Amino acid sequence: MFIDPKDIDIPFQDGTSRTFVISKFPAIQGREIVTKYPISNMPKLGDYAVSEETMLKLMAYVGIRNEDNGTILPLSTKELVNNHAKDWEALARLEWAMMEYNCSFFAKGLTSDFFESISQKAVLLISQMLTDSSAASSKPEKPRSKN
Repeated sequence: MFIDPKDIDIPFQDGTSRTFVISKFPAIQGREIVTKYPISNMPKLGDYAVSEETMLKLMAYVGIRNEDNGTILPLSTKELVNNHAKDWEALARLEWAMMEYNCSFFAKGLTSDFFESISQKAVLLISQMLTDSSAASSKPEKPRSKN
């Protein structure tokens, strides 16, 4: 299940850290995660339920290694994520590490170009929606008076 696993250390807010195993996404699951992740996390545009669902899909490719036998336990449920990520900052670091590991445009320093492109498209979409909404609400219900 884990493709090209890689161990990374993630620090926690309390000063401790933990080693997690991150991996590459399978093609179809990766396509879904990479398509949903940026949009669902954009302020005032995203949908938190979709963001959380996408995060859980992403975290299924993050795990912890059993020290006794070397097997990897995927963090595939909310409970496992909360038990092992420990705090929200660690979770954010894990998510970011996964996106960098799985997306060449994150790893090559093109992240800002990617998000700039997404934000430009979002602004155009919002502008079009507002224009359409404004036009629909501006139509007079009855003809103007001739007075």
